[in-house]
Amino acid sequence: MHYQARQGSKLVQKLAHAFVALAIFSGLSLSSTSEALANAKAAAIVVDANTGKTLYSSNADAQRFPASLTKMMTLYMLFDAMASGKVSKSTPIPVSAYAASQPPTKIGFRPGQSISAEAAILSLITKSANDSATAIGEYLGGSEQRFAVMMTNKARQLGMRNTTFRNANGLPDPQQRSSARDLALLGIALREHFPQYYDYFSTRSFSYRGRRIVGHNRLLGKVRGVDGIKTGYTRASGFNLVSSVQVDGKKLVAVVMGGSSGGARDAQMAKLIEQYLPAASRRDGGNLIASRKNSKVNVAALELPDNSDAPVPVQRETAAPQPAEVVTAYAEPAPAPSPAAQVLAVPTPSPKLEIAEGDTAEVDPVTTSSASAGGWMVQIASVGSPEEAKAMLSKAAASVGGPIASLSPYTEKFQKGSTTYHRARFAGIASAKAANNACAALKRQNFNCFAIAPQS
Repeated sequence: MHYQARQGSKLVQKLAHAFVALAIFSGLSLSSTSEALANAKAAAIVVDANTGKTLYSSNADAQRFPASLTKMMTLYMLFDAMASGKVSKSTPIPVSAYAASQPPTKIGFRPGQSISAEAAILSLITKSANDSATAIGEYLGGSEQRFAVMMTNKARQLGMRNTTFRNANGLPDPQQRSSARDLALLGIALREHFPQYYDYFSTRSFSYRGRRIVGHNRLLGKVRGVDGIKTGYTRASGFNLVSSVQVDGKKLVAVVMGGSSGGARDAQMAKLIEQYLPAASRRDGGNLIASRKNSKVNVAALELPDNSDAPVPVQRETAAPQPAEVVTAYAEPAPAPSPAAQVLAVPTPSPKLEIAEGDTAEVDPVTTSSASAGGWMVQIASVGSPEEAKAMLSKAAASVGGPIASLSPYTEKFQKGSTTYHRARFAGIASAKAANNACAALKRQNFNCFAIAPQS
């Protein structure tokens, strides 16, 4: 027993000595490496953005919660739409009740208000606004679920192999994962693919509706060469940061994930930049991400809606406020909404887009088909189970009453690929006018819908 204890003690000592030697060899302080050992969330990488060479790596391929680093991909998708002429800086992005309900950090919209695309960009980069991010996702994807599928598909095309997105803002979801290496790839792609928009990431503050909004990225202006990109925090993720550096022709993208505090994260990033910038190359190797297979800049074209298109995005349950532990770091109180803010007269329709086969996002490929139940119908959703469809119909009837209470709830199953969906519809409507009136009543209660003509 004593012999085994002595042997175990020697093994621990050897491991400790080896770790100290590794720390000294890598140039990291013992305090920072000890913190990394104690913190299972920690991961980091430094990549030469001129050559693609990895200069430093620690748990770089381990899956982590990205938190608000998710918004880097949300911005990538918006920049993609802007570069292809589908969106302009002044395009108004509507804010649904669902987007407005997102917990802080947020701008603090009322449902029905809108924000310009440029202001939305700045609100994500500085304040990390969760409501703006969700609004962008709904506008580009028709629903946040669809947008998450688009984000994940784009991640694969960029070579991000360990990334799955489930929402547009990075609020906690156990299936939303990424890695330090994947986020470094995304940071490089943002600069390479959208140089015309990349300067947004150096924004430290901006004014919105008379209020000055200050950014969370504390390295801007303090560490030489840092020109972006994004911070992030939830309790599950720890403190995250992606930084882009450009000095005398040298370029780095560095990622720190799982920091124990904002200050510790920033200090670790500053140390990594100081240590590995001298090793970076001034030789520009060309576009690193665009040269990857299936990684064209506009690999997935977006068809954004015209005002006459239908259907509108699927109605979802309003999210309950999250506990304080999931609030993004350095959150500020949400401002009171401006009464002069634009109120949309009509909901924004869903874009037409391609969803990868087998994805489980809410997708209804038959949006104008005739209904087998006879007469005019109104559809409010396509969901994954008949129980969910019936629950949505019941909730709509209880919320709206009047022109809805007398209608017959109706569910219809359809197949897309290997996945089964169920349409939630109200049947028994006598005319197009009655169907449109019913839909208008639903929309007033924040249920999205569209009318379906009877089978001829």
